[in-house]
Amino acid sequence: MFKKYKKSFLVLFTLLFFVGCAGKDAVKEYDKSALYWYKNIIKSVSSSNLDKADNLYISLRSEHMRSPLLPTATMILAQAHMEDKSYLMSDYYLDEYLKKYASSTKREQAEFLKTKAAFLGVKDINRDQKLMMDTLKAVNSFIVKYPNSQYRPIVETLKVRLYMAQYMLNENVARLYDRIGEDKSAEIYRAKNKNSVLNSTDIEAPKEGFFARIFN
Repeated sequence: MFKKYKKSFLVLFTLLFFVGCAGKDAVKEYDKSALYWYKNIIKSVSSSNLDKADNLYISLRSEHMRSPLLPTATMILAQAHMEDKSYLMSDYYLDEYLKKYASSTKREQAEFLKTKAAFLGVKDINRDQKLMMDTLKAVNSFIVKYPNSQYRPIVETLKVRLYMAQYMLNENVARLYDRIGEDKSAEIYRAKNKNSVLNSTDIEAPKEGFFARIFN
């Protein structure tokens, strides 16, 4: 529970920090209607000025906490940040949406987008091992929770790609142990791959942009 709130606090702090640093995009207007803030958020997103859109969102949320426009604005910013490859910010908005606004019919889409954002946020299988494993858990959880989801074919693809990445990681670690003469440790990691449904001939590692290229 503490870790969950700690994560939300850190992401919110990051949002406020970057918004505060974006002086040229600071909002200098106050006491406007919810529709005014919403229209300007859309305008800023359309012009790819997400710093200003984040500022405007804070104004909308602080002045109109119960506005029916907030759920839509939150989802728009989540998707805009994902398109901008700002996956941490996308995850923040999706968390906001799921905690405060998602109805039963909209929750499935939001959870799918959150899983997608986590997947795309993995940049390096050697450095992002925890994120990769957490994303695999999220993928399996989504499949169990929504077995008949329209997004399931995509999520199943993500699952296979994550297993491929896990296979590659195990092989990379095994090779590292080979180089330093730790044969027993190398065998432990190769044994993990022996139990995999994949094999090395199934996998061709791209030179860069591993996860983004896989998803696209």
